[in-house]
Parts: sequence; C-alpha cells; structure tokens
Amino acid sequence: MSEQEKQNEGSLEQTFAEIEDIIKNLESNEMDLEASFALYEQGMKKLKFCNEAIDTVEKKMLVLNEQGELEEF
Repeated sequence: MSEQEKQNEGSLEQTFAEIEDIIKNLESNEMDLEASFALYEQGMKKLKFCNEAIDTVEKKMLVLNEQGELEEF
C-alpha cells in the first residue's frame, strides 16, 4: 500500500468517526435549528468525501490486469 493510500485510508476512517460524532450531536436534541442545520450540512460534505474515496478504490479494483496486479492509471 502506497503512502498516499495509507493517508487516504486514515483520513477516511477519521472522517467516518467525525460523522458519527455529528450524528450523536444531532440526536442529542440540545441544539437550536440553525446549529443542527449547520452540523447536517457539515455531515453531508463529509459523506460526499467518503463516497468519492470509496468510489476511487472501487474503480482501482476494477483495473486489475491478468496477473492480479493493480495497473496505475
């Protein structure tokens, strides 16, 4: 695994943890509507990042050569 892939994986895991924190805060019902909306918007941006990172990995998985090695593109 390359250094960039390790960094992306760490940041993906960190982003999932941040999304979990956002969900807990939204479920707490201790925020006003504006703060809740701001957190929701932040969570949606983080989900978009995660989806894009996962899509990138899936695309790389599809570009395997006959020897089972990943071809760079």
